[in-house]
Amino acid sequence: MSALLWALVALPPASGVLLCLAGRRADRVAPAAAVAVAAAAVVLAVAAAFAQPRAGAPLLRGAAFGLAVDGLSGLMVVTVTAVAALVVLFGAADIGPEQARARFFGLMLLFVGAMLVTVTATTLPALLMGWEVMGATSWALIGYWWRDPVRGEAAGVAFLTTRTADLGLYLAAGAALAGGGSLALADLDQVARPWLHLVAAGVIAAALGKSAQLPFSFWLSRAMQGPSPVSALLHSAAMVVAGAYLLIRTGPLLAASGWGSDATSWIGAATAFALGLVAVAQRDLKQLLAASSCAQIGFMVLAAGAGSAVGGTLQLVAHAAAKSLAFLVAGFWLTRLGTRELPRLRGAARAAPVAGVAFSVAALSLAGVPPLSLWAAKDVLLAGALAQSPALYAAGLAAAVVSAVYSTRALWYVWRPAAPPGPAPGTPAPKRVSAAEGVPFAVLSVAAVALTALALPPVRAAVARTLGAIGEPQPLPWEFAVSGLLALSVAAVVWARGERPGPVPRPVARWAAGWLGLEAASRAVLVRPVQRLAEALAGFDDRGLDRGVDGLARGTLRLAELAGRRAEPAVDGPARGTAAAGRALGRLARRPQTGQLHQYLAQAVAAFTVLAVVLVLVR
Repeated sequence: MSALLWALVALPPASGVLLCLAGRRADRVAPAAAVAVAAAAVVLAVAAAFAQPRAGAPLLRGAAFGLAVDGLSGLMVVTVTAVAALVVLFGAADIGPEQARARFFGLMLLFVGAMLVTVTATTLPALLMGWEVMGATSWALIGYWWRDPVRGEAAGVAFLTTRTADLGLYLAAGAALAGGGSLALADLDQVARPWLHLVAAGVIAAALGKSAQLPFSFWLSRAMQGPSPVSALLHSAAMVVAGAYLLIRTGPLLAASGWGSDATSWIGAATAFALGLVAVAQRDLKQLLAASSCAQIGFMVLAAGAGSAVGGTLQLVAHAAAKSLAFLVAGFWLTRLGTRELPRLRGAARAAPVAGVAFSVAALSLAGVPPLSLWAAKDVLLAGALAQSPALYAAGLAAAVVSAVYSTRALWYVWRPAAPPGPAPGTPAPKRVSAAEGVPFAVLSVAAVALTALALPPVRAAVARTLGAIGEPQPLPWEFAVSGLLALSVAAVVWARGERPGPVPRPVARWAAGWLGLEAASRAVLVRPVQRLAEALAGFDDRGLDRGVDGLARGTLRLAELAGRRAEPAVDGPARGTAAAGRALGRLARRPQTGQLHQYLAQAVAAFTVLAVVLVLVR
């Protein structure tokens, strides 16, 4: 059965690479090819969810590449491929023929393949590979219109922010090896202390960064510069939910650390509440939906910390349907009306009732209005929070109230009886919904309602058995009733107030509208100090090290010149004198060598005479 798993994780990225390599020559066939590949991936994912295959390959000693489909990853692969197929189908209508379609759909398939590797990974090396490719393709997709410098900068901010948090996974892998444990995700809770704390800290940091939780949330605001289908997939079933999925997967590690569960659950609750307020303060529909993604994923993170794997998974699946639907409708309005400003979108839902009804289903689901899926899923995870701490439950319930505020606010604008702006130049009438747009709207709307069944007791018990999460706290009927009544009451009040501002001081509202100033804070606390340190080091390199090397070279040259002028003659003089004396002696020695015998005889007589005189005198 491993062939099934290999086919599932290889088909989308291989097709995506081929489309990217083909370039503009494949623009014409790229949408159809991408839809066909995405549909085939759905079939493979459903088959894998039932067969639950495993696959692996040796990579490094003690660090194998492992993939598997179990209960949790089985739900994930079906969710990822189903949402991706609908988003790609919508993209066929949204990305016009004048654009680089092959590159767009190729990157989308590569993105989906990376997410499939991430959710089926059983070891850290496999997880890191999917994690890294997903980050790189998200950068390319957010900056799809790369000639626009604003979009290019947005892609860079999103990529660098998530990459900073991703370092946590490398820290976790190193600590796991140092702690004597294996790199299997299921064994991370067995790592020896104190390395276990580093593993938990690294996994939590990486997950918070990928899922745009506090304090990393601001990168998701920048990611809104990408095309609408990218936003729909990135926010619902890929990348942004990858961090929440990782925390649910590594729940035993969080519990074993002794502090990871509490920290995770409170960060999730704080994100759900604070980013919900950010969503309330937005006047841009895509920014509102982006902030709501952080807030809704905050509930999943809360569930992971509270030990509610069933609640977190139900929230993830239900949110994928509702959020992808909301982004697709927002993209439809953006393309047809040329605006995403809420005041200018008045009457948009009335002008295109199909899109309006679909957006209403998505918004009411995000608001937690019964009987839609997120209402029930949220109560399942809040039951886990209540078992952990009443204060945590109260914080989660407050965040749920805020979600009703921002969702109803968006609905109020699009349903107001005012004339929407005219269609953008070169687009069909706003009310005309093509088949490629209508099918995703219809399927996702039905899913947002039908997924409520997953939270009903018999089905919920089956989901718990599938996930292997037996014995988790379950909500009582009064909890469903309280949250449902709260959502309906708050929605009614917000609708009645209309666009009147809430009782919040303007500075606080501006602070919330600017995403809590997190990007400015990160630039002040991290980016600028690092830049200044880099500039100081560069200055030291230029003015210290570089000048020192140059000065040393100049000094050496001058010393050599001085030695050539002064020291060398002093050394050369004796050597030359010795040589001259040797030559002089040689010349003297050659003089007696005349080659005439009579002269040699005379020399011998003279020499013997002298010798005889010496002997006489000595004796």
